[in-house]
Amino acid sequence: MRIGIIGTGNIGATLARKLSAAGHLVQVANTRGPESIVELCKEAGCAAVPLEHVTYDVELLVTCIPFARMPDIGGIVSRLPDAVPVADTSNYYPHRDARIEELDAGKPEGLWVEQKLGRPIVRAWNALVQTTLATRGRPKGDADRLAVPVAGTDCAAKQKVMGLVDDSGFDPIDAGTTDDTWRLQMGAPAYCTELNAEQMQRALTLANRDAVLARRDALLSIIASWEPNQSFFPDIVALNRAAAGLHRLIEQ
Repeated sequence: MRIGIIGTGNIGATLARKLSAAGHLVQVANTRGPESIVELCKEAGCAAVPLEHVTYDVELLVTCIPFARMPDIGGIVSRLPDAVPVADTSNYYPHRDARIEELDAGKPEGLWVEQKLGRPIVRAWNALVQTTLATRGRPKGDADRLAVPVAGTDCAAKQKVMGLVDDSGFDPIDAGTTDDTWRLQMGAPAYCTELNAEQMQRALTLANRDAVLARRDALLSIIASWEPNQSFFPDIVALNRAAAGLHRLIEQ
């Protein structure tokens, strides 16, 4: 598949490596220009292109930029044919993105992104911390393979994205429509808790919308008090599991 990726931070760079290694033709772009990602592309086996060209001749686009900047790429995304799916990996973090009233009032993040871009999106890979995405991928059928929830209203687009999740080393789990993307947000049992497929399916059913919103702000307050170190990301996974009360589910 011919894939475009916008954003070359940890998530975008990791997906460029993984999807290229899986045999896809990947082109990547960022706001700093192709010259800033020459080494990444040489390592990953993908192509660096100007941001305004990243939608040219692709069958799927992946966006890996900070949540609040999604409206900034609306003009670029609008150049895609209607049939080309857009997969979004972003998450709303109020301390970074500033408060967005609609989201604080409960609007699902995926729905907000759709409205800002003016087209359907599929949410995927957002429910993994960056080290999990980079290091915990496993071949299909591996006993230690983790799951990734995928949500979107366009069934055909969602199936394409789920195939890429599989190629990236994780079991894709259908998490419903765009209206259901609150089940993938920070504070939800499915968010950054490193679950296998059976556990993930159960976690999605355990989500409570009001609890997700309240838990997100509590988790962010706790994480903000930490000093980042080598155990930072495993600690985030452990914190998310504890906050969602998943220990009994994980031990089963």
